[in-house]
This record gives sequence, structure tokens and C-alpha cells, in this order.
Amino acid sequence: MEKKKWIAMLLAGGRGTRLEQLTNNIVKPAVPFGGKYRIIDFALSNCKNSGIETIGILTQYRPLILHSHLGNSQLWNLYDRDGGLTILPPYQRNDTGIDWYEGTSHAVFQNIEFIDQYNPEYVVILSGDQVYKMDYSLMLEQHMTTNSDCTIAVVEVPWEDARRFGLIKINKPTNKIMDFEEKPLQPSSNLASMGIYIFNWRILKEYLIQDEQKECSHRDFAKDIIPSMLSDGLQLFVYHFHNYWKDVGTVYSYWQANLDLLNKENNIFLQNPDWKIYTVEKNAPPLYLAKSAKVYHSILSEGCELEGTIEKSVLFSGVKVAKGASIKNSVILPGTIVEENVWIENAVIGSNSFIKNGVIIVSKSPEEQLMVVGNYQTVDPTIESKKLFSSKKSVMS
Repeated sequence: MEKKKWIAMLLAGGRGTRLEQLTNNIVKPAVPFGGKYRIIDFALSNCKNSGIETIGILTQYRPLILHSHLGNSQLWNLYDRDGGLTILPPYQRNDTGIDWYEGTSHAVFQNIEFIDQYNPEYVVILSGDQVYKMDYSLMLEQHMTTNSDCTIAVVEVPWEDARRFGLIKINKPTNKIMDFEEKPLQPSSNLASMGIYIFNWRILKEYLIQDEQKECSHRDFAKDIIPSMLSDGLQLFVYHFHNYWKDVGTVYSYWQANLDLLNKENNIFLQNPDWKIYTVEKNAPPLYLAKSAKVYHSILSEGCELEGTIEKSVLFSGVKVAKGASIKNSVILPGTIVEENVWIENAVIGSNSFIKNGVIIVSKSPEEQLMVVGNYQTVDPTIESKKLFSSKKSVMS
């Protein structure tokens, strides 16, 4: 097989426990986003637009919906015989049973043979749970120019969010990495790793094999591989990313990223329209607005049937809202039915849920308490909210 310049390994097996009820029966990268997409569509589309023709997608937790979504690989023009899109679930390597992916680097280690068959010079490691548009070829160009062993994409995050990320200290004139801290309790930097890495494959393979031989390891890029490379004096640099990026790892950040689409300056689909985000299109009927419907500053998808009031919200395909219902500052996932006299405000309602007549799902302070209903839930006025809804004091953790 012809040697590849670069390939991508897309990590898409995480459960996403901080998304709470939204990932009880679906893996995080497959969670719907923005009215018609799934979160993984961003990384895949970035690969296609950047010229990466070979992608391995590492799946594990509840992969059925994700695998079904990825089945139409020709959507991303990733079906050529010398590469394309390949789904890589855990598999049985010997008689001891299936070797589950223990961490991010372990997942890639388990697929060394897949990577070796393409003999790439560079490997791009990506996460399937982020919302952004990025040209990876520009990052590769810098990686080559600096003779880097590893380049990490970084973005500045608000200090109050910094402890959620791997944080990097650099030599500012050169962008060389001096120190790396994984989710410190007391951050000393707000330069956050995006979890996007470019490695020289020869070097990464060596470190993956070494790490596998260690008894005490998290089998993780941020906790093990990167610190080991820094300790050994390798050349690691950052690549600064200055455009919209959101790690939708918590319910609050997911809700916030969806509502960002209502702000023209933050609407990622309006930014660089030539950089398309591809997805599997649903053959849904046109949006229907009844005479009683009132809609303000919202995103509505095909297949919706609306008779109530919608304000500053994102509604996915197949959502039905009855007359007299009110939805504000909320994200309503596909197939959900909202009956009459329902009041929903500052909430995320999971897919195929049924919100019965008279139910009130309201938070007056989403920063402190964001209301969440899981997928396939039926909610009626007799059910105590604490049995269904998130009421964490800190939804940012």
C-alpha cells in the first residue's frame, strides 16, 4: 500500500458522564447538535476539508447510533480503497477476552497495526466531542516547519473554566511547550489543550509501546504520553487556534454552544461558509407553523410541528409543540413531544421525550442549575422533578 503522508485517529468512544442523562444510551460524539447535526460531524468534516483521506474512528461505549450515522462514509468522500473511514471497536487479541480501551493512548496503541499498514509520516489525534472549524493542514505545516515531535492545538479559555482542561505553559517567543498540567485544581495558566495532537508516527509508536509496558499508567495522552515526551526533552510546540471552539463536555457547555448559534457573531455555521459541515440528511417533511404559533429568535428544523410559543431556542427535527406551550432559552432534541400548557425555560430536553400537559421545567439561573430531561423520558405533573432533572450547584465541573 502506498505510504500516506498523514492519517487521523478520531477518539469517539467516551461515555461522556458529565452530559448526564443525555448520554445514558448514546455515546457523546453521537449526541445531536445545532438542530440537524451530530457532534462528531465537526471533526469528520474538518478532516475532509483539510485533505485527510484516511480516518480511524475508535468507538466503544454504546456505539450503535454512532455506527449507523457513520455507515454512509461516502457522505464525507471517505471511501477510497487506499484509506477512507474505518470504524475500530475493541477486539479480542488473545484468549483472555476483549481488550477494552483503557484510555486515549491505549486505544491508539491497540490499533498500531491499523496505522502501520499506511506507514504514515504523521498521525493526527482528534476528539469527537468538540464544536469547531479547523484546517488541520495549517497545523501540520507549522509542525513540519518547527521540526516538532508533537504539536498540540491550544486555545485560551476563561480562567473560571480552566480547571476542566489540560493546561500548557510555553516559551512565548518560540511557542515551545515548557510544562503541561492535566486539569489542575488551581490553574496557573489558561492556555488549554484542545485534545488535538499531531505526532511523528515513528516517535509516537515508540512511546505507546513504552507506556504499555509500565504498570502504573493511565494509558492517556495528556496524563502519560505528553509528560513523558516533555521529561525526555523532545520538541513539543503549541498551535494557537483563535476561532470559535467549544468543548461540549458538560450539559451547561452543550446548552451554551447550541444557544451560541442564535448569536450571529458566534454562529459557527455562518463563519467561513465555504468550510462546510457535513451530516446525514433526514428525509423529513417541511417545518409547520400553525396560526397560533409564535416564534422569536430561534433555530427550527425540518419535521417540526409548532402551535405554541418558541423564544431563543433550538429545536431539532420532529419536535412537536402544542398550543399554549411556551419554550424559552432551551434545546429540544429530536422527536420530543410537548403537550399543551407546558412551560420550559433554561433546559435541555432529550430525544424522543414526552412532556405532558401542565408540566413546568424551569430554571431561573442556568449557571447554577440547568434543567435536563434524559432521552426517552415521559414527564407528567405528578413526577417529582428531582427524579428526572439535573440540579447540580456547579454544572461547570
